[in-house]
This record gives sequence, C-alpha cells and structure tokens, in this order.
Amino acid sequence: MEKEIRWIGSSYEDILDFPLGARKEAGFQLGKVQAGLDPDDWKPFGKVGSGTREIRIRDANGIYRVMYVVKFEEAIYVLHCFQKKTEATTKHDKDIVEARYKAVARERGEPK
Repeated sequence: MEKEIRWIGSSYEDILDFPLGARKEAGFQLGKVQAGLDPDDWKPFGKVGSGTREIRIRDANGIYRVMYVVKFEEAIYVLHCFQKKTEATTKHDKDIVEARYKAVARERGEPK
C-alpha cells in the first residue's frame, strides 16, 4: 500500500518550478518512497530531525534536492524542494527544513 504524500509549506509549488527532467525524476523517486523503497540517490539529513532524508537529483540544468520525512506511518511529508547552488546546503534551506519539520511534529503532537 502506497503512503500518501503531504506537501508542507511551498514544497509542491517549489517542485513545480524544477525543469521538466528534474521534476519527472523527483516524481519517480518519490513514487519509489511511496512504495516503501529507497530512492536511487539519497542520504539521511538527521541534522534537522529524526527520519529526515534528502533525494539528490542531478540534471543538465543543475542539482536539485527534495527533503522529506518518511518515518511516520500515515504519510510521507515533503518539507522542502530546491535547486542546490553551493557545495553545502545553505543555512537558509536548512532553516526552512527545520521549521517545517517542527511544524509537522507539532501538528502530530510530538516533540522534535
């Protein structure tokens, strides 16, 4: 059974801004996550909260990230989607992911 995807904040609008190839790849990789599989290129992003991961997408137009939480039974929460323009994830992007993670935890009645 596939998990529902819940888009937090502007994450859905942000992914729609990806170039077509990167957007299709992001959709394919999120489909794998929904089916209980790991994406092709991902890594944990535990600096923000338990169970946070990033899907890494390389496209002719650049490098893109989809940050999500998969640990909750009811849904996959997509926290942030963005084009990566620096070697390390920027503080701004980390702050967005952290704030949205905290919002999901609050909504679920759980501590971070």
